[in-house]
Parts: sequence; structure tokens; C-alpha cells
Amino acid sequence: MSDPALNLNGFTFAELLTSEGLERLDQTFLDGIHPNLCKRLLAYRNETSLLTPIEQSDLLIEAAKALEIFLIQLFHIEEAISFAEAKTLSNNPVSAFKKFFVLRRAKKNLLKADELPSFAELNNWLDAELENAPLKTKDRELAIALLANQYIHQPEKFENEIEQLTHWCVRALTSSDGKKAVNNWVSFKLPARIDYDNLIDCEKISDFRLRDGFTLTDERMNARAVQDEVNYCIYCHDHDGDFCSKGFPVKKNQPELGFKKNPLDLLMTGCPLEEKISEMNFLKRDGRTLAALAMVMVDNPMCPATGHRICNDCMKACIYQKQDPVNIPEIETRVLTDVLDLPWGVEIYDLLTRWNPLRQKQWVMKPYNNLKVMIAGMGPAGFTLAHHLLLEGFAVVGFDGLKIEPLPDKYINQPIYQFKEMIESLDERLISGFGGVAEYGITVRWDKNFLKLIYISLMRKPYFQVFGSTRFGGTITVHDAFEMGFDHFVVAVGAGLPKALNIPGSLAPGMRQANDFLMALQLGNAAKKNSLSALQIRLPGVVIGGGLTGVDTATEAQAYYITQVEKILARHEALVKTSSHEAILNELDPASKEALEECLVHGKAVRDERLRAKRHHEKPDFIKLIRAWGGITIVYRRTMQESPAYTHNHEEL
Repeated sequence: MSDPALNLNGFTFAELLTSEGLERLDQTFLDGIHPNLCKRLLAYRNETSLLTPIEQSDLLIEAAKALEIFLIQLFHIEEAISFAEAKTLSNNPVSAFKKFFVLRRAKKNLLKADELPSFAELNNWLDAELENAPLKTKDRELAIALLANQYIHQPEKFENEIEQLTHWCVRALTSSDGKKAVNNWVSFKLPARIDYDNLIDCEKISDFRLRDGFTLTDERMNARAVQDEVNYCIYCHDHDGDFCSKGFPVKKNQPELGFKKNPLDLLMTGCPLEEKISEMNFLKRDGRTLAALAMVMVDNPMCPATGHRICNDCMKACIYQKQDPVNIPEIETRVLTDVLDLPWGVEIYDLLTRWNPLRQKQWVMKPYNNLKVMIAGMGPAGFTLAHHLLLEGFAVVGFDGLKIEPLPDKYINQPIYQFKEMIESLDERLISGFGGVAEYGITVRWDKNFLKLIYISLMRKPYFQVFGSTRFGGTITVHDAFEMGFDHFVVAVGAGLPKALNIPGSLAPGMRQANDFLMALQLGNAAKKNSLSALQIRLPGVVIGGGLTGVDTATEAQAYYITQVEKILARHEALVKTSSHEAILNELDPASKEALEECLVHGKAVRDERLRAKRHHEKPDFIKLIRAWGGITIVYRRTMQESPAYTHNHEEL
């Protein structure tokens, strides 16, 4: 079935890729909103009225609601947005039940649990109440929340029922049967008190998430859990206390005193972009997801590259300092993905990168200003700068040393009906090269499909070009750029060039730098079954350094080793059909023979584990195999310095 045609209420898809078309769209929007709102919004843009932070928030929230209505009508998605809004709002009763019954009442009565009836007795009472409830659903958590909502709205009538439900909550929090009944319920996930001296609970466990391959390892919070975080927020924008956005001050209303430090001696600077977080949460609470995304993109138009698993500075400065903060990155990513799940969701996001009437600056893409900029490096710094320069009317040419795969023409020249059509499994996805460190330096905790949204948004702008396999300082120099007629040159190539460690044997066989390993793994597509990459590792392994790159290297090396031995075993079995094992060994040097024999043994062990897991309907447990083969050990700098070998003869390391 073909996708429906895009009907844009008097506009065309091609027209909205131009500054002239966007100007007409902006004027159409302004003409359609309330005259008073239009007047205030224009004064805000022209800076003819000085607004307090609270007045600015009020204006932008009102304008965001009007913008949502405009976008719904522009893309003809009334039915889809009504369904999406209902899904979002359906989770609010769960948060209300949690706040009123679990946190305010049950949590305060935990010490009286032994005086109450058993969980089974209370559960029987609750089953009878649910049977007679006016609103019914098979979702038990939601059913209880709806029943609780009925009680809350008529407290005099349901005084006894409120008491009984509170007792049920107490027993659910304290008894083994109760805990089992509400396991994984959002309403019984309580904020934990933050202990800065014990931030990570170290506990030996037997039940953990088993990883197999290179698919996305973290699917993020579900919609109910995110809406619970939304409702957990206090919404500080209405009293200028949104420290998650602006930073946690030493003293409110005295910014000259600077920011506070938390017990870890970290400055609580808040969001680096000063994103309007409280306003976003306020709109999302009411199911206004389009308005919430527009609010995010006032300060963060590149939001697909932020959010979950990328940055949490906002959480560190959250008003909740003694208990778990609001998980703002999860909310931000959910706002984005909820819009992307709508028909034409990609087009809505893409349009808001070129036109966002909530912005005080750059609310619309300007026409070409006859100035040209070249950017070396297409990582987060490079593509973000390219976006802002393009909105200001510059022509931009970006290049990167990585090979950058071109986008399919249909993504650039045709509207995209569903984002899901673009999603690829991370273990099968072709590495595009666009995104720099976001492409090769971040592992499968983060969904790299989001990079396509940014890539598309840049390629659709008429004055942008990008070239891969172009090395700064070699293929192109600063002098070359000015010789070509560029007006400005930007260096956005990252923190530094690859460097060999200044110790003997750092490039010996079996030694790799962590960043080099990750680049070879990601950019060489080594983990894919059909890849001919020569990336080889052996166990046991040692990773020196416990930072992000070191931990990523340790986790990816374990996952890749399983893939490596399976690939080698499969290819060996294919080769021996036309040759022999002895003939293959005769072609190899002694070290390669040893490595091959080891991989064949380990490959068969992996195959046996897959068969065992399939028979028992379980996930394969490769951790026990990795440990049996020596595993991966992370050696921290402190550990090294304390060891006699490092102290007396560290060069031999």
C-alpha cells in the first residue's frame, strides 16, 4: 500500500524548503492566531518589549498551543493527534494515584503494616471494588488508578474506601505477595534518596540483562514511565525556579554569585542550551506533544542528537537535590519519538528546524546572503554549526575524514510519511559516517537512527553540501578553502588526532588503542555477518582506563568476540568443503594458526550455547563463556599506580 499524498493546506512540500515559502507560512500562522497573541509575539521577536522570565514562559506556552493547532491543520492529522493525546493522558491517573495514595499516604504508614489485614484480604476487597467500578480496563494498574481517581473526587463519600486502598498500598510496598503483584508498576517505583557517598550500589547478582549482538541495548522508558516523570516535575517556570534549565544558583535572583556545587564538587550549571524544560513538561503533561516539541526546539533544534544517554546536566541541577531528579532526557526523547510516530512526524520535525515561530531569533530560515563557509568535521559540533549558519542564510560545505554514505534521494526529495520506514536494526544498519563521534564513538545504548533526521534536515536545505573521505590538513587545508572562495573556515574535528602511546610496545600485535578499536568496530562494520573486516581480538583482554571510552571498549569487545568466533567458524566450515583443515593451516603463520584453532573451539561453544538456550526458551548466556575464556579486565589508573610493576618499572607495562 502506497503512502498517502502530503496535503499542506495551500503549500507544497518543495515550497516549504525555501526561505520564501517559509516566510509565507510564518505570515499565515500569524494571521490565524489571536491578534493580541500576534502582537505580543512580534514584540518579543523585535525585542520591543522587555519580558520577565515568567512572562516569556507564559507567552511561549500560549504560542506553542496555537502552533500545535496550526500544525495539526497543516498536516491534516486531527485523528492521529487525538489518539496520541488520549494515550498520553490515559497515563496521568496512574501518576495521580501514585502521588495521592502511594507517596502521600501509604509511604507514611509503612511502620503500621503489621497491624493491617493481609495483602490477600485487601486484594480480595479491591477485586470486588474493581468489579463494580464504572470504568474498566484489563490494565490492572490503570484500573486501580481510575478507581482511586473516583475516590479522590468524592472524599466524603468514599472515606472508608480511601482508607482501605491506602492499606492495600502499604501491604503492596511491604509484603512479599504485594511486591510481586506490583512488580514493575510505575506507581510503586518510589524516588530514592540520593547518597552521594554511595551513588552506585554494588551487589553481586545472578539475574542481569544478557546481551547478544549489536542491536539497541536500551529501549528507553515506556510511555507510562515517562508520563510519571512528567508529573513528578514541579514546573518551576511559573516562579523562575527552573534551575534544570538555567543552573542552580548560589542565591536566587543574584546570578553574579554563580552556581552551587553538589557534594561531588560539580557545578550545577543546568542545561548547556538553557532548553525550556519546565515548559516542555507542562505541555507534555496535558498531552500537547507537538507544542512540547516546538518548545524543545526553541533552544535545541538538534534534539535527535541529545536526550537519552547523551547528556544529563539538567538532572544534576534539578530542584530535587536530596532524592532522584526528574529524568528529563527520557522526557525529551519521548516528546520527539511521540511526534515521529505520527503520520508525517519526520516532516513536522524537519519543518520546525527551518521554521519555529516560538524562537526569538532564527524563527525562519533566511535567504542566501552570498557568504560561504567551509566546516571541517561533521560531528555534533560541525552539523550543529552548519544548521545555524544555514538558517542565517550562509552557504555551507561540510567535509569529514570518514567516508560519508549518501542518503537515498527519496528521503531528500520526497516527504516521509512514517519514521518507522527509516528505522534499521543497529546490528544491520549501514554505517553512514555522518555524525562523527555520534556515529562511531557511541555504542548501542543510543539509537543512531536519530542521526538520519539531522542528516536529512541539512541535506534538504538548498545551500548545503557534504563530502566524506576528505582529510583536513591533507586533502583540504585552510589555505585551499580561501583559494576556493570561501569567506570563513571552521575547524570542528574534535578533541585531537589519534596518537600512539608513548610507551614501548604500544603498537605490538595484540595492542590497540581504545578509540581506534571502537572506530574499527563501528566504521568497519566488523560486527556484521557479511563484513570482511580484519578486526581481530583475543581473550583474555585488558583495558587500561576506566572512563567512558574504556568502559565502552570493554562492553563492545565482549559482544564482538562472540560475533567474531561465530563468523570465523562459519567461514572455516565453508572453506573445508572445498579444501581441508590442514591445507588452511598450512597457509598461516604460527600465531595465526593458534588464533584460528582457539576461535574454532570457542565458536563451537557459542553454537552449543545457542542451541541450549533455544531448547530451554532462554536467551543465550555468553557471559559465562567469556569468563571461562579469561574475560575482559578493566585496569584503572589508581590501580596501576598502586601496583609494584607500575611504580618500579612502569615502562614494561
